[in-house]
Amino acid sequence: MQGDVIEQVRALAARVAGTFGLEIFDVQFRREATGMVLRVQIDRPGPSASAGESVSVEDCAHVSRDLSAMLDVDDLVPTAYTLEVSSPGLDRPLRRADDYRRFTGRRAKLVMREQVDGQGFFKGRLGGVDGQDVLIDADDGRTHRVRLDVITRANLEVEF
Repeated sequence: MQGDVIEQVRALAARVAGTFGLEIFDVQFRREATGMVLRVQIDRPGPSASAGESVSVEDCAHVSRDLSAMLDVDDLVPTAYTLEVSSPGLDRPLRRADDYRRFTGRRAKLVMREQVDGQGFFKGRLGGVDGQDVLIDADDGRTHRVRLDVITRANLEVEF
């Protein structure tokens, strides 16, 4: 049942976010210490290289207000919950090949389930995608090719 709620909320949230030129990054519905939390992460399509191109607090507030009203009307969530709308953050996860393309040139950390070139993780600058391989110009001075299906976790690294 929880999977159905997530997919229904995802579809509704995508419509709401789309009216503001945004897209849905993730939807979670889980029990936490404070009760049930419906967490919706929104994103702005494109490179998000600067603060002006990323999701703002105002974007989150607009989507939260409109989504909350629609959730109340449609009554999709069968229990009391807290709605949280946020961005994926500066250290956002990378999940799809498009994420690696989008953030080419940015610093990232890749963790693999099997060693590649003798290592279990790499830190460095993303070099894009070639077929099913992510390219990373690692801090060891070499460019490594890592198959997408070997990566268990990847995040952007915050740069100041």
